[in-house]
Amino acid sequence: MAADGVPPFLHEAIVLLTATVVAVPIAKRLGLGSVVGYLAAGVVLGPFGFKLIEAGKDVLHVAELGVVLLLFVIGLELDPKKLWRMKRDIFGLGTAQVVLTGLTFFGVASLAGLSTGAALVAGFGMALSSTAFALQILQERGQLSSAYGQRAFGILLLQDIAIVPLLAMVSILAPGEAGEGGPGILAETAKTLGAVAAVILAGRYLASPLFLFLAGSRAREVMLTAALLVALGSADLMHTVGLSMAMGAFLAGVLLAESSFKHTLEADIEPFRSLLMGLFFIAVGMSLDFSVLRNHLAEVLAGVVVVMLIKGAYLWGLTRVSGSSNSDALRVAVTLPQGGEFAFVLFTAAIGSRVLDYQHANILNAIVIISMLMTPLACLGLDAVAGRMKARGSDSPAIETFEEAMPTVLVIGFGRFGMMVAQILTSEGLEITAIDNRPDRIAYARKLGYKVYYGDATRADVLAAAGAGKAALIAMCIENDRVMGKSIELIREGFPKALLFCRATDRAHALALTKQGVDYQIRETFESSVAFGKAALERLGIPQDRIAQVEEDVRRRDQERLDMEMTDGPFAGTDRLHGITPRRSAAADEDDKPGPSA
Repeated sequence: MAADGVPPFLHEAIVLLTATVVAVPIAKRLGLGSVVGYLAAGVVLGPFGFKLIEAGKDVLHVAELGVVLLLFVIGLELDPKKLWRMKRDIFGLGTAQVVLTGLTFFGVASLAGLSTGAALVAGFGMALSSTAFALQILQERGQLSSAYGQRAFGILLLQDIAIVPLLAMVSILAPGEAGEGGPGILAETAKTLGAVAAVILAGRYLASPLFLFLAGSRAREVMLTAALLVALGSADLMHTVGLSMAMGAFLAGVLLAESSFKHTLEADIEPFRSLLMGLFFIAVGMSLDFSVLRNHLAEVLAGVVVVMLIKGAYLWGLTRVSGSSNSDALRVAVTLPQGGEFAFVLFTAAIGSRVLDYQHANILNAIVIISMLMTPLACLGLDAVAGRMKARGSDSPAIETFEEAMPTVLVIGFGRFGMMVAQILTSEGLEITAIDNRPDRIAYARKLGYKVYYGDATRADVLAAAGAGKAALIAMCIENDRVMGKSIELIREGFPKALLFCRATDRAHALALTKQGVDYQIRETFESSVAFGKAALERLGIPQDRIAQVEEDVRRRDQERLDMEMTDGPFAGTDRLHGITPRRSAAADEDDKPGPSA
């Protein structure tokens, strides 16, 4: 039978894809964001919903790779210097949030009747927020690079690091198990440090040369395979020594943040990240046990309210004390009040170690999932309050929005022309990003001190990753007319707000660019020829005022000819080529002077 040859999980894949294309657009149309759509789809499909997919945990294991790729992409956007500047937020603000929130929740859990060990696990598990959830919200809103978005990311990063000592705490709390002695601890520490060192060395000294070699093949699928290999290989190495897979991928991304290939890597990874992240949220929705929710509805709802209010209050207070405005503190508080995916990991480990019983773990898991569902609503609530106050003309510092407005320029093509353009722009202090598709040019430009990235200008995802959406001006310095034409179409369609300045290789190209409606185009051969001719006239003894007249006349006639060619074809206006008035002699000029009056 034909059915015998059906690949495994085909039915489940079709169900998941169908649910996604139905639920996500509806959620976004309602203003709830794609995450709520994914969660709702999971709830409906899962074993506690319509039971269309039974293996929710199996889906979750695969979908966790989405979190890994998300952290890899985030790492690509943070070079080591920027990460070092965030150390106060990561180790100061993040540590204070985890410790204070965890101890408070420990007290609440103890009052609720949990044993000391179970209360510690529950308290610190609930102190962790969802990295995947919060970053997805920040990215959808375009606020990951804002001041409050960076502070929120610093807190999330520390929470991801904190899962390692928390898992060690579960082992210590396990009844009837003696911890290993000093030699065992030293061996584990050495193994962990060795894995971190291996990722750092490979990312610093091996990854860039590898991508440089592969870029010469011009095979996109090979570059994509290498990108996945670096991200997943680093994650697996960290997981082998007991660290978070997401942390391994993040570290690899940070080490490649200064690489020439960061924008191409980001564009190649993004489709996989988006697909797996959606699958991750669907799997989280599937894990919501309605029997637990029905039997312990009061405890779950009370837990959601307590977790979100206490965590939100701590987040607001700590960010305010550490220097954030009231507006940014509120936004951090409504972005990170939910429980996180690492809580599932912690609770599962606690069940296996007999620190936490299955029933309490299920109640805690339900609180985490419901708090995730409530987070977009909290964000919408803050937006609604902000909108009302703005409509009333109220300038409340508590709701004031913040946007960065620094002009940037994207230079596409870094040959001799693009390099000179970059030199002029950077001399004025403007921030530029440059991309080129020739590894030899990139290597040469880097030796001269320019940061140039590998990228294909005919790919919209690469242009977006390189910052075309934020650029005030895009300078097209490409030598290939066909490539430039395709790139212009993508820019006009996807990034219409950017000014588009183009280098024209010849007259026909200049006409084509004019028809495409670019904001400015220049023929490099024309300008260099004019400069060459002016220098020749000067060395031949022609006066400067006459040279200026000649230049003005040549430019005027050339523009007239271009205007005629736009409507009448490439050979129109040839009579404008030689129309300059001959230079008159000094004697003739004297004859034209008026004589004495009679």
